[in-house]
Amino acid sequence: MRKLSITALALGAALLCTPLAQAANARLLETGSSLLYPLMNLWVADYQKGHGVQITTQSTGSGTGISQAISGVAQIGASDAYMSDGQMKGTPMLNIPLAISAQQINYNLPGLNNTHLHLSGPVIAGIYSGQIKFWDDAKIKALNKNFASKLPHHEIVAVHRSDGSGDTFIFSQYLSFSTPSWKNGPGYGTTISWPSVSNAVGANGNPGMVQTCQSTKYCIAYIGVSFLNETNKAGLGYAALLNRSGNFVLPTAATISAAAKALGSKTPRDERISLVFAPGAQSYPIINYEYAIVNPKQADPSTRAALKEFLSWTVDAKGGQQERFLSSVHFLPLPAAIVKLSKAQIDKIE
Repeated sequence: MRKLSITALALGAALLCTPLAQAANARLLETGSSLLYPLMNLWVADYQKGHGVQITTQSTGSGTGISQAISGVAQIGASDAYMSDGQMKGTPMLNIPLAISAQQINYNLPGLNNTHLHLSGPVIAGIYSGQIKFWDDAKIKALNKNFASKLPHHEIVAVHRSDGSGDTFIFSQYLSFSTPSWKNGPGYGTTISWPSVSNAVGANGNPGMVQTCQSTKYCIAYIGVSFLNETNKAGLGYAALLNRSGNFVLPTAATISAAAKALGSKTPRDERISLVFAPGAQSYPIINYEYAIVNPKQADPSTRAALKEFLSWTVDAKGGQQERFLSSVHFLPLPAAIVKLSKAQIDKIE
């Protein structure tokens, strides 16, 4: 009996040292991307039912998510943008893709919100730089011959993010990659120096973009696809965008998947890559990986175990990659090769 008791005690002690036991009752803070926020909330609500970890989510914008992950305030910095080479200098941070998302170009154009206007990177850059001021500008008419007579002579209100935003990052990348003058001017980033346009409007987060565009007639805005239900409810229109192959395409599962396939094989081991303006006849031009920005050095064992376990679940086909989660926010799952890369990065957390 004594031997049995000692064995039982030893087994109990071993169990307490397992990652699952260490993760129990741990607390994690996720903060950042408002585009990823709806999916993160779905994940966390489901995940916490069977795990002891407590996860708090905050929609603060990708810029804040990155900075709080670097500073250690948050264990997970959610971002639509990978960290640049400059941001990576002096930090050990991991950029781990969790899903694939996209961005719409929305507008509130009375009488035309039920149509899909054709827009291009150069035309959108012209709007946001103030060079194209009216909806009936010749350059917009040239892309929309079927609706040319319906385009009003009304000033366009360009709405942009006022917070540090991964949405701004991928939107400004589309403008930079498609429009040399924009690349040489504002360029791209989570924050940029917007051209001085008298009636431009700033909004905070994707919810703020939806609300501002809904209440501002004749506006144009860039809004993450996870807010498609909200933009539809608000009655906003969204554009078919000119892609790299010269075709106008809408953000659908097929066109987002086509873009992801076109560039997915080029994803490096550290997974920092732009999927914007991908080649391919059917590729939608503004798509991206949704990233978890994570410090691989986690001093607390319970935090480390909980973080690795949760992130591993998010990229698992039987966990966070299930269609019931992703389809709710119009995201696509990671391809198997990218899941493998993400798991390899998660394994670096120690």
